[in-house]
Amino acid sequence: MSVPSSSSGSESFQQLVADQFGPQAQAYVASAVHAQGADLEDLADRARQARPGRVLDLGCGGGHVSFTLAPFAGEVVAFDLSQDMLGAVAHEAARRGLHAISTRQGVAEKLPFEDGAFDWVVSRYSAHHWQDLAAGLREARRVLKPGGTAIFIDVMAPEWAAADTFLQAVELLRDPSHGRDYSRAEWLAQATASGFGVEAEKARRLRLEFASWVARIRTPQLHVEAIRALQKIASTEVARHFEIEPDGTFTFDTLTLVLRAA
Repeated sequence: MSVPSSSSGSESFQQLVADQFGPQAQAYVASAVHAQGADLEDLADRARQARPGRVLDLGCGGGHVSFTLAPFAGEVVAFDLSQDMLGAVAHEAARRGLHAISTRQGVAEKLPFEDGAFDWVVSRYSAHHWQDLAAGLREARRVLKPGGTAIFIDVMAPEWAAADTFLQAVELLRDPSHGRDYSRAEWLAQATASGFGVEAEKARRLRLEFASWVARIRTPQLHVEAIRALQKIASTEVARHFEIEPDGTFTFDTLTLVLRAA
């Protein structure tokens, strides 16, 4: 994977992400799609059994991983690019009495933590916004203790080109800070190259109600209309894969990877 080498390009992309999500911070804290799901239930079960000492919620967004893990961990560091998002997470954590949660601002590709600082690193629906997946995974591996656990949960791109192109197009129209949804093969290759061993994986399907999906990030009406136009001209195979409904609601694949620091 290649990324722009100029620092100005990197800063511009990071600012785009921050600008997209900062004003919508409270909407993501309150989002029902992000606040629930079988993936979070599985995460809670794992944490209840493992009782990790220190956890990094990498790209915490609305903080739902942090809220899920805080009752079972000694400390949870909610980490995000957006200071507005971190403020909303801190406010909600205080409201819930989750005193184990602290916040830290920065980028995934250059984490401000020492080597081996965490027992767990967890990232949910964040990696598709990173500028460099390989660098982010290497950093996640670096800050994990030997034998530590990393759990990545994200949208999974289809392996076949037409469906992959469709997914990336509608994601970018909805949110210009979208980087890329990766396929299972891409995730596994990048994870192993970054020094992780794969302990478990789980594919799921996630249905997204269209109106709230675009409202949450305040997608411009012109882009909403473009997404709907793409949905209406999608091939039979693509429409079937994404289960596109008359109102634009659709379903995509997600992947949970449980990794071990080799």
